[in-house]
Parts: sequence; C-alpha cells; structure tokens
Amino acid sequence: MTDLIDLSFATTDLDALPGLSGKISICVTGEGGLDPAGRRINRLTKGAVKRFAESDAFAEMKPGQGHVLSTPAGRAAEAGQSLKLDRNASAEDGRKAGAAAAKFRGKAALTRCAGSHRRSADMALGLTLRDYAFVDHRTGDAGDRPQGKAVVMVTKVEEATAAFAPHKAVAEGVFFTRDLTNEPANVLTTTAFAERLEALSSLGVTVEVLEEDALAELGMRTLLAVGQGSASPSKVVVLRWMGGGEAAPLALVGKGVVFDTGGISLKPGAGMEDMTMDMGGAGIVAGALQAIAARKAPANVVGLIGLVENMPSGTATRPGDVVRSMKGDTVEIINTDAEGRLVLADLLWYAEERFKPAGIIDLATLTGAIIVALGHEHAGVFSNDDTFADQFLSAAKAEAEGAWRMPLGPGYAKLLESRGADVANVGGRMGGAVTAAEFLKRFVKDGTPWIHLDVAGTASVKSETPLAPKGATGWGVRTRNRLVKDRFEH
Repeated sequence: MTDLIDLSFATTDLDALPGLSGKISICVTGEGGLDPAGRRINRLTKGAVKRFAESDAFAEMKPGQGHVLSTPAGRAAEAGQSLKLDRNASAEDGRKAGAAAAKFRGKAALTRCAGSHRRSADMALGLTLRDYAFVDHRTGDAGDRPQGKAVVMVTKVEEATAAFAPHKAVAEGVFFTRDLTNEPANVLTTTAFAERLEALSSLGVTVEVLEEDALAELGMRTLLAVGQGSASPSKVVVLRWMGGGEAAPLALVGKGVVFDTGGISLKPGAGMEDMTMDMGGAGIVAGALQAIAARKAPANVVGLIGLVENMPSGTATRPGDVVRSMKGDTVEIINTDAEGRLVLADLLWYAEERFKPAGIIDLATLTGAIIVALGHEHAGVFSNDDTFADQFLSAAKAEAEGAWRMPLGPGYAKLLESRGADVANVGGRMGGAVTAAEFLKRFVKDGTPWIHLDVAGTASVKSETPLAPKGATGWGVRTRNRLVKDRFEH
C-alpha cells in the first residue's frame, strides 16, 4: 500500500523556528490574526505575513487556501506559507487547509504550526489525504517517492495525537481504496484482488474466498454469467469485522469488475482504458473495512465483494441469454455491458440469506447515466428506507463527500419488463441510473433497509479534488466509517 506521510505532533517551540529547514506553514485568521508561531514568523520575515494579510489578495482567498510567502520563513527554511483559517473553522475547512499544506510541501520536510487550533487533527487528516501519489508503475526518478515527513506543532501533543489516531486509520483505508482503484487490470486480476483482501486478516478481519465451484453450488448464476468469458476466475470475498457483540451487522456489498469491456455488447475503444476502475465499489468496501478494523470499531460490519472480469470470448454470455439468479428470478440479459447489476443481484440476496443484516449498502460504478445526472460532484443515492437514507446523507454531509438522493418508483420498474423472463437487465436509455437501481431493489427483501450508491462519477476523476490528486479519490470510505460510528457502534 502507498505509505502515509510520516506525520507526528510536537510541542510548539518558538525558539526553534528560525533554525528549521524545509518548509513552514502557519495560520492566519480572516481578520489577519496570528497565533504565537505566526507572530514569530512575521518578525522573522520582517512583517511579510502581516503585509499580505492586509492585502486585497488575502481578502479574496477562501478559508483553507494558502499563499506562499515571497520571503523565506526564517533563516533556514526554504519557504513559508500562510493559510487562511479562522479559529472557529469547520472540519471541512481545516482539512482543506491541511491539503493546501501538503501541496505546498512538495518533497521537502514540512513544519505545520497549529498551536492550540481546534482543527489540528482535521488539518493533519487533510495533509495526509492530499499527500498521495500512485507511482508503483513508474521508473527512474518518477517512481522514486520516499516517504515524506511532516511535524505538526501544537500546544497539547497527547491530546492532538489521540484526536488524530482514528483519522489516521481512515486515511489508511482511503489509501487502500485508491491503490486498488488505480491499479491496472493486468496487475489487479480477480486472484490478485482476493489476495490483497486476505491481508486484512492481519487487522482481525475474517476473510473468506468463495471460488467458482462454491458460487455455482450457491446458485450465483447471474454473477458467474458476467465472468464466464474471461480466463480470470470469478470469486466472492466475504469480509467480517465482528466487534459489536450479537448485533445484526451492516452489510457492505461491492461491485468488483476488475475490467469491463462490455462483453459481447462491446464498448467503444475510446476511453475503454478507464474501465480498470470498474471495481471502484469493491475498492470502497475494502477501504471501509480496513478503516473500521484499524480503529477497532465496536460494531459488526460484513463486506461482500464480487470479483469478475467482463470479457468477450467464445464462452461469454450473449445478449438474449436468460439466467436464473440465486433468488430464483430469471433475468433476460439484453445488454452484457449492464453487468454490474448482475453481480450485485446475487450478492444482495446472499448477504440477506446468510447474515440477516440490519441494513445493506451496495456500492458500484454502475451507470454512465448517473454522471450525466450528477457529474463528478455527487454519488447517486437510492433507498427503500427514508430513515436509513437520511442517516447516510447526514454522514456524507459531515464528511463533505457529495451524495444526492435519487428517486425510485413502479413506473421505472415497469421499464424492466421482459418478453420471456421475469425481468430484463436494462430498461432503455431514459432514467438509466434509476432503472438500474430498480433492478437491484428486486433482490432486496421487504423490511430490509437498503441503499444503492452509484459511484461512477466519484470513484475516479480526471482532475484533482480538494483532498486528492487526479485518479482514484477514495470517495465513500470516510462516510461509511462515520455512518458506522454514528449508527452501528454498540
């Protein structure tokens, strides 16, 4: 896994500031106020901090944004940074400030002066999350990424260290998700993915890998239909973190299509290379389980990940084939490129039959239609339970991870009618993200709170986000962790 930055907390030492090498970052309030470290840096820079704080450029900055000082911050440091952040800043702005410090750091060691700021742990989280680069397949200098180092100077070291500990566990989960999602398909095969998930056992997660013979015996025929054209074997990985006694678990279900050609309904060649991220939902489940286990959450959470590869071949599923699901419903496969819902259908039913969960959340890079509807700012949220949906949306809002409630209804379900089977796997172009959700809803038992998350627009992006470089974002790990903390811990 990509290493987190080597981040530690130290007691603020004003006398040490002039001799510090690397880069130094300080806070300035919206009114230009400085803490003791800021005032010392201002004197060392002959008033450069204050002059900038009184400028029009500073007034136009948003909370969490930074400015590189034109005069080095002290005698030894190579550069300084002023971050605009009020004392009563939100957690989101604190994380943005930390991310700005990470970008400012470059490859130098960083000293972040946080003093007694209430958002020191959030700043450290933002710094950690933004200090990420996936360079596993680069060579030479481009692939040389020694672990960075950052020291956060604070008033109370033990308090800040304790506050950051759960954040660090979440950051490790986010990095795990990003690494999985960024990997090319020839490296992250279904077998390699399962092996990486098995490593979670070191954190106390029980890991079980179901091979194709076991899946056939269980009746997971729609899942197996997706992968039958590939040389890579289909698998289901079951992850169990049981830290909550006898309580019914939360089930997280992830689509893990390690590469999606579309099958016989072949995708256009342009952009197909992006389909290495079609296992993004499974990556989020993996990262969430890592975060939950790493912080020893007193909750029961199970993850079910379906690993398949959708390839065209002489053994591949054909448009028009009819397959019987584990539930027993027959599915007419109109389009083999609508494969993710076939994987999730069997997983949803299996999760309910085996674990009797208190709630289910499935995650999938499921449709291009959700990107048309919501772009890359929000994941689509579909649910059969208003209370459960509101709890999830509240967690997403608290973590500043965009999520938007989408509709369901019988009119959409009617579009999935099939001539010769119980249901078709697609319902036409109109409302494509909604009909996909309606298809999945068919495999959720009455009375089971369920959320479907279409993360096609948020799992991986072409430009940087506030807390991540371009590529895999790790979206959803923080929200899932908060939902577990707020709703399922006992």
